[in-house]
Amino acid sequence: MAAKKSLSVKEAFRLAQQPHQNPAKLVVALSRTYGAMDDKAAFQEEFVHCLKYAMVVYKREPAVERVVDFAAKFVTSFHQTDQEEEEEEDGGILNYLFTFLLKSHEANSSAVRFRACQLINKLLGSMPENAQIDDDLFDKINEAMLIRLKDKIPNVRIQAVLALSRLQDPKDDDCPVIDAYITLIENDSNSEVRRAVLSCIAPSAKTLPKIVGRSKDVKEAVRKLAYQVLAEKVHMRALSIAQRVLLLQQGLNDRSETVKQAVKKHLLQGWLRFTEGSILELLHRLDVEHSSDVAVSVLNSLFSVTPFSELVKICKSDDGRKLIPVETLTPELALYWRTLCDYLKSKGDEGEEFLEQILPEPVIYAEYLLSYIQSFPVVNEEHKDDFTYIGNLMTREFIGQQLILIIKSLDASEEGGRKRLLAILQETLILPTTPLSLVSFIVEILLHIILDDNKRIQIVTEIISEIRVPIVTVAVDPSDTRKKELRMAEIKVKLIEAKEALENCIAIQDFDQASKLKEEIRTLDDARLNLLKETEQLEIKEVHTEKNDVETLQKCLTLCYELLKQMSISTGIGATMNGIIDSLILPGIISVHPIVRNLAVLCLGCCGLQNQDFACKHFMLFLQVLQIDDVTIKISALKAVFDQLMAFGIEAFKTKKVKTIQCEGAEIKSDDERETKDVEETATAKDVLKLLSDFLDSEVSELRTGAAEGLAKLMFSGLLVSSRILSRLILLWYNPVTEDDAQLRHCLGVFFPMFAFASRTNQECFEEAFIPTLQTLANAPASSPLAEVDVTNVAELLVDLTRPSGLNPQGKNSQDYQALTVHDSLAIKICNEILISPGAPENRVYTKVLSSLELSSSVTKDLLLLLEEILEQVTDRTCVRALEKITIQLGKGSKEFDQAEVAQDVNTTTNVLQNEHEEYMTPLRDGTGAQASKSTQRKTNRGQRKVPASCRTNRRRQAPKSDSESDHDVPEPPSEMRRRLPRRAKTAALEKSKLNLAQILNEDPS
Repeated sequence: MAAKKSLSVKEAFRLAQQPHQNPAKLVVALSRTYGAMDDKAAFQEEFVHCLKYAMVVYKREPAVERVVDFAAKFVTSFHQTDQEEEEEEDGGILNYLFTFLLKSHEANSSAVRFRACQLINKLLGSMPENAQIDDDLFDKINEAMLIRLKDKIPNVRIQAVLALSRLQDPKDDDCPVIDAYITLIENDSNSEVRRAVLSCIAPSAKTLPKIVGRSKDVKEAVRKLAYQVLAEKVHMRALSIAQRVLLLQQGLNDRSETVKQAVKKHLLQGWLRFTEGSILELLHRLDVEHSSDVAVSVLNSLFSVTPFSELVKICKSDDGRKLIPVETLTPELALYWRTLCDYLKSKGDEGEEFLEQILPEPVIYAEYLLSYIQSFPVVNEEHKDDFTYIGNLMTREFIGQQLILIIKSLDASEEGGRKRLLAILQETLILPTTPLSLVSFIVEILLHIILDDNKRIQIVTEIISEIRVPIVTVAVDPSDTRKKELRMAEIKVKLIEAKEALENCIAIQDFDQASKLKEEIRTLDDARLNLLKETEQLEIKEVHTEKNDVETLQKCLTLCYELLKQMSISTGIGATMNGIIDSLILPGIISVHPIVRNLAVLCLGCCGLQNQDFACKHFMLFLQVLQIDDVTIKISALKAVFDQLMAFGIEAFKTKKVKTIQCEGAEIKSDDERETKDVEETATAKDVLKLLSDFLDSEVSELRTGAAEGLAKLMFSGLLVSSRILSRLILLWYNPVTEDDAQLRHCLGVFFPMFAFASRTNQECFEEAFIPTLQTLANAPASSPLAEVDVTNVAELLVDLTRPSGLNPQGKNSQDYQALTVHDSLAIKICNEILISPGAPENRVYTKVLSSLELSSSVTKDLLLLLEEILEQVTDRTCVRALEKITIQLGKGSKEFDQAEVAQDVNTTTNVLQNEHEEYMTPLRDGTGAQASKSTQRKTNRGQRKVPASCRTNRRRQAPKSDSESDHDVPEPPSEMRRRLPRRAKTAALEKSKLNLAQILNEDPS
C-alpha cells in the first residue's frame, strides 16, 4: 500500500492539471515521496524542472493556474504543521524555490517574469501568520519585487504588488514598500494595477489620504474598490468630518450606478454599524448644519432600505400631538423629520398613512412654528462678539429652516387651515425678531401656497409696507408735559379770578361787566378741556415712520427678490411693482451697504427679465456696476447682464439708441447716416462684448467662471459667433491658473463638444480659432502660465472637435454639403501658415495635425501642390519626414481615385461624384476612395509601412485633370524631391512595377 501511495514529481504535476483532482491529497502524496527520498537536491531540481513548463505560459490557462497553486501549496505545506523535525530540510525546498524565482524575475520573457512574481506572491500568501523567513531572503524578495513594480507589463506589476503586501510595515514612515505603493496608486496608467495596490495597501496616517483620493479615480472599478476598502479597513473616526462629507458627496452623486450601490451597501452600512444602528448619531458625525445636502442624500439612501414603520418611530411624540417638543429638537432630528416627511410624501398613497402619524393639522403646526420663531432673541452689540452665543443662534436658525420646509408636506387643501397658515406666515415675516436667514424660506413657502401672481404681488407689497413703514409709539418729552401742566395751572388761576370778579359784579349789580366775565370764563373752560385732551393724547402717540436701516432694507429686498424669482415672465411690471422699484430697488443701488446693493442688483436683474424696455433702460447701469463695484456685486451684475442678453439678444440693446434718434430726428434719413449708425451699433456691441470678455482674465475665479459660462451660453444658443472669444475660452480651459476651478473646467469641458458637433457652422468657428490659439501658445513668454500648456494636446483637441464625421445627424442634415469639409479648409490654412514661416518651431505641430485630418478627395490635388512647395522650403528633418509620408499617402489615394474614375462609365462616374463629398480620407490611411467604409475611415493607422518616395514624382502631373493616369506630354520641372529620388531607386522601381501591374489588372476586364 505504501508503494502504491508513492507519487513521482512528474505524475504529481500531470495530475495537478486536472480539474477534478483533490490538491490536498496530491500535496500529501508528494510530501510522502519527498520525505522518503534521501537525495533532496535531486527532488528539488526535478520539481523546479517540471515547474518551468508552467512558467513559460503567459496566458491564464486553468491548467497552468492549478499547477501554480499546487506548487505553492506543496512547498509551504511543511510550514503548516508544528513539527520541527527536518526543519532544515523542509526550509531547504522553500529556499531553493525562492532562489530560483529570484533569479528568474529579470528574464526577458514577460511570461517568466509574470509567473515568477505570481509564485512568490502565492508562496508568501500560503505561509501561516507566524511564519518566519531569513532576513537575507526577505531583503532579496523585497528588492526584486520593488524592481518588478516598474515592469512594463501591467500583469507583472500586479503580481509584484500582491507579493509585497505581506512585506509592508505601515508603522514605518520610511517603508520602501509603502512609498512604492503610494507612487503606483497615484501615477500608474493601468487601472488594474491601481486596484491591486488599493486592495493591498495598509491604511495608516500616511496612506489614508491616498486611499481617499482614489474615490476620484477615472475608472469606476477603482472608485468602487476604494469605497469598499474604506468601509472594511478604515474606522469612521479615522476620517475627518470633511473627508466623510466629501466621500459621501462624491459617491452618492457618482455617474456610475455600481459606485453608488457600493457606497450605499458598504460604506453607509459600515458607518451605521459603527454608530450601533443610530441614524441620528450618524448624522451628528456628518455635521448636518454645514452639509445638509449630503445629509439629505444619506437619509434618502437609508430610507430606501428601511421599513416605514421603523422610520416614523424616531419622530413620534409621547403626548399624541404629533409634534416634537421644542426643547428636544436638535439639528439632526429636525433634518431627519423634514427629510422623512418629503420622502413619505413622494411615495404617494403608500406613505400617506405614515405621514399622518408624524404631522398634525396645518393650523396646529403653524402655531407651533410661530411659537418657535417668536422665541428668537434680539441680538445686541454685546452678543455679536460672543461666538458661543452666535453658534447657538445659528443652530436654532438651522432648526427653524427645517421646520419651515416641513410646511411643503402639509395638506393645505382645506380652506380654513390654508388661510390661517398664510396669516401666520405673514405674521412671522413682519416680526422684528425673525432672522434674515429664514426670510427667504418663509417667502418661498408663502408663494408656494399662493398661485396667482397678482395676489402674490399684493401680499408681498403689504408685508414690505408693514416692515418698512411700521406704526411706532413715540414717547412724550417730559419738558412738553411740564409746559402743559404750567399752562393748565395758569388757566385754573385765571378761572378762579374770573369767578371771584363775577361774584363781585353781581353783588354790586354791574351786569355789563358780569356778562363779559361770564364769556371769559366760558373761553377759559374750553381752553382747559382742550389742554386736557392734548395731555391724554401725548401719553400714547403712534406714528408711521420709514425705516432705512440695513436689516430692514435687506429684509424687504429679500422679499422682493423671492417674489420676482417666482413670478411668471408674462406677468410684466405693473404699477405696484413700479412703486417698489422706485421706492426700494433703485435707491438700494446707491446704498452705502454692499449687501443692500447686491440684493438691489439682483432684484433689478429680475425686473429686466419681465420687460425688454425696462431692461434696455437700465442696461448701462449694470455695465457701470461691473466696472466700479465690489466683487460680489459684480458677479450678480454679470449674471444679470448675461440673463438679459439670453432673453432678448444683443440686437435689442444695440438698436435702442437708433430708435430714440429716429423718433427725435428727421422723417427721412440718408443712406450715409444709416451706415454711420450701423457702425455705431456695431461698435457698441463690440464694447459690451469686450467688457464681458475681459472678465475671462480676472484674478477672481468667480468672475472668470461667470464670464465663461455666460459667453458659452450665448455662443451655444446662437446669439454670439466669435472665433476670438472661442479661442480665449480654449486658452482659459487649458490655463494652469484655472486648474482648481472645477466648475469652470466642467462647464467648458461639456460646452466644447456639444457646441462643435451641433452644426458645421460651429466647427468652422473652431477652424477660425485654430491658428490664433496655437500661435498664442507658441508665443507665450516663459513667465506666462500658458507656457506650460502642451501645444500638441490643444491641437489634437481642435482636430477632434472639427472632425466632419463627428457632426450630429441633425447637424449634417441642416447643412448643405459643400465641396470642402472643415478639415479640408483647415489643411489649406495650415499649409499656408507653414509657408509663411517655414522655419517656425510650431511647424512640427502643424505637420502632425496634417497627418490626423479627415480629408476629402476634392482637396487632394490642391493640397499636393501646397505640400510640394512646403517641402522645397522646410528644412527641419522631422517635418520633412512627416510631410513626405503625408504626400505619399495623398498621392497614392489620388492615383487610385483617378484609376477608379477611368474604370467607370459615364453613369457610374456621375454617382461617384455625387457621393464624393461624403467620403473622408486620413493621410495616414490607404485612401481606398469610395470602397472604404465609414468605420474604417474613422480609424488612424499610424503603424503602416512607409511607401517609397516615387509616388511623389507625379505630383505636378496630377494637378491638371486628364483622362489617363500618366501624362507624358506635360513637362515636369526639376525639384528638390527629384534630387532625393536616387536614394531609394530600387524601392521606387519595385513600387512602380507594382503600380503598373495593378493598372494592367484593372484594365484587363474591360
